Amino acid sequence: MNEPTSLGIAHFLSQSDAVGKTLLFILLAMSVISWVLIAAKGLAQWSRRRRSQQFLGLFWKARTLEQVQAEIDARGVRDPFANLTAHAMHARGHHAKYGSAELSQAGTEEEFLTRTIKTKLDEETTRLENGLTALATIGATAPFVGLFGTVWGVYHALVAIGMSGSGTLDKVAGPVGEALIMTGVGLAVAIPAVMAYNWLTRSNRVLLARLDAFAFELMNFLQMGRTLRGVASANQEQAAAARPVQTTRAAA
Repeated sequence: MNEPTSLGIAHFLSQSDAVGKTLLFILLAMSVISWVLIAAKGLAQWSRRRRSQQFLGLFWKARTLEQVQAEIDARGVRDPFANLTAHAMHARGHHAKYGSAELSQAGTEEEFLTRTIKTKLDEETTRLENGLTALATIGATAPFVGLFGTVWGVYHALVAIGMSGSGTLDKVAGPVGEALIMTGVGLAVAIPAVMAYNWLTRSNRVLLARLDAFAFELMNFLQMGRTLRGVASANQEQAAAARPVQTTRAAA
């Protein structure tokens, strides 16, 4: 009496050819890549959020932009908000000192600041989107790779059953059920990748919206600070010019 064959993934691998094993290896590689990206992007997201909150707390509690600059010099640039602030303040000081010496600095100070802020926002968007394409690709293609493995396994199982001449249910259900393992592996790889992609995309969208709003406020502060200093200087000059006239009238 023949002993029943132990079915499972080990038996499926032992009966698979090079194509089936290659497809399984591809799915395992996809799984490793997706989990590495999920861990790296998730840790970076958590660290970025924590450091951004710390910098924004320092920024809104500061009395002047010079105090903010001092904090950046002391702590360094470790989050998108600090990076945007540092480059915007450097651009304002550079334009005030050197003016439009180069083509990249052409235009007024406001135009130069606007270009600098927009450039940094685009760079931050690109940095946040790194790795998301790989997650989206894995989430979209892993089920089809698994389905291809299942179709390939069912084909070989049916060919083997046809050649043996035995078409009973126990001879058909076992190999076909084993072939479905590839579809399950493909779904197991795709589901975490899709969920992580949606989560990271939403988190990045929220962060970029906050960063865009902060850029608008920062631009206003930079322009307002320059305007207020100009108005204060003009008022001082007018007051200094008016004092001799008042003295002369009093003497007359």
